[in-house]
Amino acid sequence: MGRGKIVIRRIDNSTSRQVTFSKRRSGLLKKARELAILCDAEVGVIIFSSTGKLYDFASTSMESIIEQYKSKEAHHQSENAFSDVKFWQREAAMLRLQLQNLQEDHRRIMGEELSGLNVKDLQNLENQLEMSLRGVRTTKDQILFDEIQELNRKGNLIHQQNMELNKKVNLIRQENLELHKKVYGTRDANGANKKSLISNSLSIREDLHAPVHLQLCQPHEQNYETPAKATKLG
Repeated sequence: MGRGKIVIRRIDNSTSRQVTFSKRRSGLLKKARELAILCDAEVGVIIFSSTGKLYDFASTSMESIIEQYKSKEAHHQSENAFSDVKFWQREAAMLRLQLQNLQEDHRRIMGEELSGLNVKDLQNLENQLEMSLRGVRTTKDQILFDEIQELNRKGNLIHQQNMELNKKVNLIRQENLELHKKVYGTRDANGANKKSLISNSLSIREDLHAPVHLQLCQPHEQNYETPAKATKLG
């Protein structure tokens, strides 16, 4: 029965982690030693544990292996840089060629430098221009249609707002008329009362200025004992 597949992740238990580290470190160093012997290769392995302890193996000398690694790495980086330069040079050349082709097409679209074209090329250029013109007109018509729709929507909205404002104005006007009737109706009644009072006062004044007819009446005869020398009053 074969071993089950182990999930490659950090082992949480410290004891199990240390046991696994020891086993796999020994197996890795054994494999490196066997590779150096079987294939006549220069092998160097450096291992640091979680506590910082060093474990290493070198088939010849660790210093020589490290120096050889540094030199090869520098050469590899220079080769990569040289290959990058070559790559970007090729890209720049391709972009220059594409730019020249685009400039030439633009001049032909503008009606320039057409002397080197035959009838078929001119016909293809004409077809391209007609297709482009149709696309431009279609886009322009769509934009104009959208703008007209938007203006119609705004016009309808403004019309609705005007109707609402007219309703409000009519309502305010009706309220003003009712207030006017109430205010001026009371004022007319007060004016009528004032007119009646003025007429009454004028009638009173006329009565005051009217001629008064006074009549003298004969005094009643009464028996008074008058002195002998009293004067008679008529």
